[in-house]
Amino acid sequence: MFATIYWILCGILYIISLPILIFLSIFKPKYKDSIPARFFLRNPPFSGDVWIHACSLGEINSLESLINNIDERIILSTITNTGYKRAVELFGAKPTIKIYYLPFEIFIPFLMPKNIKRLIVLEAELWYMLFYCAKRRGAKTILLNARISSKSFPKYKKVAFFYKQIFKQIDVVLCQMEADKERLSNLGAKNIEVFGNIKALNSFHITKELPKFDGELIFAASTHKGEEEMIISSYINVFRDSNKHRLIIAPRHPERFEEVWEILQNYPLKSAKFSEVGMNYDYQIILIDKLGELINIYNIADCVILGGSFVKVGGHNPLECAFFHTKILSGTYIFNQYALFDLIEGYKIIKASELIESLQNIESLPKSYIKNQDSKLELALQYIK
Repeated sequence: MFATIYWILCGILYIISLPILIFLSIFKPKYKDSIPARFFLRNPPFSGDVWIHACSLGEINSLESLINNIDERIILSTITNTGYKRAVELFGAKPTIKIYYLPFEIFIPFLMPKNIKRLIVLEAELWYMLFYCAKRRGAKTILLNARISSKSFPKYKKVAFFYKQIFKQIDVVLCQMEADKERLSNLGAKNIEVFGNIKALNSFHITKELPKFDGELIFAASTHKGEEEMIISSYINVFRDSNKHRLIIAPRHPERFEEVWEILQNYPLKSAKFSEVGMNYDYQIILIDKLGELINIYNIADCVILGGSFVKVGGHNPLECAFFHTKILSGTYIFNQYALFDLIEGYKIIKASELIESLQNIESLPKSYIKNQDSKLELALQYIK
């Protein structure tokens, strides 16, 4: 009864939204592919043994190792344009993997393959019809990398009845942290296991070789407003006259490239833009003003200062640094990344006021690494089979 009522309500919502959907698909270029595919059945026929769904680019990236170890025919669905494009880059050449935009709920009953064996959904993509129809077909249903933040939990609680209906359709929940397990349990989830974050299962691949520096290369990665001045000042305080140290700065958001370049002009050290000089160590500070270079620089960096952690942003992913065994300095504001920091060893959490001292002792900082990476992959494969 619930499924029927829900499907009818989704149908009504779909009809009401049709003018907006048509407008967006025609006049908004970023929706010209996703909306027709999701809402107007511009998808090829669905077929496969395992359906894996992830919302966007980050979640698609986290699936790479897992998908590469599944030998069955896979349906891989996503929602965003960036997620779809990344899925095509990673898996488009594999004949056993078919990539789709996730259809809207009212279409799922007609598109779910009859012989589907497993449905694997990432994080908080709790689409009722997706789980319900897979369960009706006899598939094992798995919510992987599940998490609910303390900030969003009250919103979930307001519609707890709805989420209880969804969790009735889910056989196994693999969550990131104990706190997630408690919140998910309160919403009606059963068979919950604390697994950690599946991002730790991945290898990271450089796209090009950059020249290494014959000394200590310090990389301030994914910095936010208010962090660059603190990092540059601390670096100058310690290494102003050193020929054995260089600083690389990569702002998190490309719209801030010019802003950070203006900041650099206020300091006495010789600086340059990566887009103009590349990795030229004749300059003491290099601003990364191109996208897609983080992994390549982690590969050659000796110490990474993780941005977004000295201001109240919540931190950024430390796994990529740890994969390349860099030294890691992070601020105290890592509330969005606790689960990922639990997966690595060899990092140091400091206050902004402690950065100078940490740089003075940079030689003695430990190198980071990801814990139990191979065994975690084997365990994940056991859970989803």
